[in-house]
Amino acid sequence: MTIPFQWPADYLPAIAPPRPLPECALWFVFCGSNLLVSTSPPVALPRLASPENMGFTPRRSQYLGELTGVHCFSGEVEPDTEAPQGWAWQSLRMLYGVLEEPLFALAGRALQLIDWDRTHQYCGACTTPTRPKDQERSRECPECGLVVYPRLAPAVMCLARRGPELLLARSSRFARGMYSALAGFVEPGETLEQCVERELREEVGVRVRNLRYFGSQPWPFPHSLMIAFHAEFESGEIRIDGVEIEDARWFNIVNLPRLPSRISVARRLIDSALGEMQALR
Repeated sequence: MTIPFQWPADYLPAIAPPRPLPECALWFVFCGSNLLVSTSPPVALPRLASPENMGFTPRRSQYLGELTGVHCFSGEVEPDTEAPQGWAWQSLRMLYGVLEEPLFALAGRALQLIDWDRTHQYCGACTTPTRPKDQERSRECPECGLVVYPRLAPAVMCLARRGPELLLARSSRFARGMYSALAGFVEPGETLEQCVERELREEVGVRVRNLRYFGSQPWPFPHSLMIAFHAEFESGEIRIDGVEIEDARWFNIVNLPRLPSRISVARRLIDSALGEMQALR
């Protein structure tokens, strides 16, 4: 199963850029969380030696490796930087299904690395400026030796089923009318299975059994790794926490609400459950 934001099959990650630098490379240039893309179809990314050729200098840049033999870099420009003529800053989410799949996936990786690099310029222990290491993707403090790596926040997602029904919930930050599977971040000392049990108990007062792994997805907003499970209802009446969840219901599969976009593993998890349940009817 191929899922948005996973590494392309023909991507070769690397840390140290080639010497000399390539005369033409693929650049993932971000202004905040928006990616620089062409305004004329098909939507494309800059291919050039450096963004300086387009009139701006990145605040920071990272070498990403090679995609189908083409060297790739990520770069971040100053806020409010105007896009050159013929180009535009576009939200990465809005580029799903528009940008070529391998480019879209690598753009997600680039965005995560840019965010990590920006937020770890100084040591969290002694405030000394950090510097990148050549042998691995990390930043090191030259004063106290603290080494920091790109952050990943693991989060579980669980879709519970009860007969012909699915347990779906919504947060106040969701689009109007949209419901999804329940999810939450893993806490220190907790297994993925324990996290599923805790999250459902805390958020909706429900217990589940027979957890079954479905799949995972890198989620670069800003640095999550989603791990999705199917489960069966065991006990409990829905009791929403009123904090993270504003509504939760058992929905019959013939009368479902608005669902998440297919960009997310949540939608694929729901579609998988629907396929299994409909096959049993």
